[in-house]
Amino acid sequence: MAAAAQAQTAPSDSLFNTDQVTSVYLTFADADFWDQLTTHYANDLGETLSGDVTITDQTGTYTRYNVEVDLKGNSSYGHPGIKKSFKVDFNDNISGQKYHGMTKLHFNNCWSDPTFMREKIFFDHCQEVGILAPRVQYANVYMNGALWGFYNLVEAVDNNFLDRHVDDNNGNLFKAADNFGMGSGGGGDAEADLEWYGMDPASYYTRYDLKTNETENDWTDLIELLDLLNNGSNEELATQLPATFEWRPLLRSLAIDNVFGNMDAYIQSGRNYYLYHDSTTFLWNWIHWDANMAFGSYPSMGQNALTLSPTYVANNRALMSKLMTVPALRTEYLNAYCGLLDNFTNNYFDPKIDAIAALIRPHVEADPNKQYTIAQFTSNITNDVPVNGGGPGGNQTLRGLKSFINQRSSNLAGSLDCNGVGLVENSVEMDITIAPNPTRDRIMISLPNGRSLKNIALHDAMGRSLQLVANGNVVDLSSLPSGLYTISVEVEGNSFRKQVAKE
Repeated sequence: MAAAAQAQTAPSDSLFNTDQVTSVYLTFADADFWDQLTTHYANDLGETLSGDVTITDQTGTYTRYNVEVDLKGNSSYGHPGIKKSFKVDFNDNISGQKYHGMTKLHFNNCWSDPTFMREKIFFDHCQEVGILAPRVQYANVYMNGALWGFYNLVEAVDNNFLDRHVDDNNGNLFKAADNFGMGSGGGGDAEADLEWYGMDPASYYTRYDLKTNETENDWTDLIELLDLLNNGSNEELATQLPATFEWRPLLRSLAIDNVFGNMDAYIQSGRNYYLYHDSTTFLWNWIHWDANMAFGSYPSMGQNALTLSPTYVANNRALMSKLMTVPALRTEYLNAYCGLLDNFTNNYFDPKIDAIAALIRPHVEADPNKQYTIAQFTSNITNDVPVNGGGPGGNQTLRGLKSFINQRSSNLAGSLDCNGVGLVENSVEMDITIAPNPTRDRIMISLPNGRSLKNIALHDAMGRSLQLVANGNVVDLSSLPSGLYTISVEVEGNSFRKQVAKE
């Protein structure tokens, strides 16, 4: 069962299950609170500032005392002026103090996003398709009585998140370290690239942060995973890798970053994800983080998010490399990719975008410290918008939400054959037949003259991988119950998918 399907009800549902704008009032004892917060950030010593917070949402008003606040972010800290991203810890000083069952909340400043919606829409869709990702709402934030800005309110990935979404929080949670080198994919900035650097845990300390079980500090499970990924044979990877992860959610997680042009992620920058090793299933879970640069906003070192190949692999990205080079894994990845395209349309997303825009527009307009104008907010919902500087990223053109979906989906329709689940890379049209279809027992896969079959995979109607009984081009389905199945075949680097009916 996919981890995202195990989600349990939790007190936080009352906050996140209905789109709303909360009001957050932070009060600090010292008038120079802002100088203290920025000094703590510059010192980078984990220092925080105590204060009180009162939050009003649709369920009521809640005051929490002696909470800890600290500024955060890499690129987002370049947001001009005082509107910086920050997080609030409710129980650091008062053990057990929570807000809707949560001990932490993040407030993201929507840097480099005139629409304020990139992260919200992307993470909402992750949850719709069974991908682990934090939930997002909105908040007007006041500090010592002054309206500081309009923020994304984001669920923290911590023990409470794991309880809610995975139903286990005793395993190791690793976060990709926030090393910042603009994602060259070259491994020079201690990226969380999932490459092999030996058996010594210290070799990975600058690349990943262990967020749970810190006292034990046991990195054995991560090292074993990286050993398999980098040093396993293709045959071992084809069988063991799917048995090591929550497999379908992992494939969708990697594919969705590519589909949405979310390049400030593992597929390009090597950042903004977590790995959680479930202590009950012993499976690894992939968890998304920080998606404010989805919809093609990341300066991705020469890669155009609109025309990005579905099988793009940056340098030193072991996981993506193995998925693309092991035929059976490549087929499954492309199956997952094609599944995401069913709803990647303007008909599906435009009403969602319009509804959120209507909710937040008055709050964006009232934000005294927003990075962009209300005119840019309006325009960027539909169209590309040129913007000036304001921190890392410099002068650039930010893709419109609706125009990105339109252009990206059109490009993918021309480069990916989802009827056959494979790239249209060769000019030779492959005439592959499966007969008899329907069948009572066996099918024969016939290829054009001179073509050779490299791999076959079988999935049921739910997308679950099934054990295959095959002799050459003949596949035995006699032991399967009646129903529809999908046969995926790899032919000289191209993948094709066809449905077959078992009587």
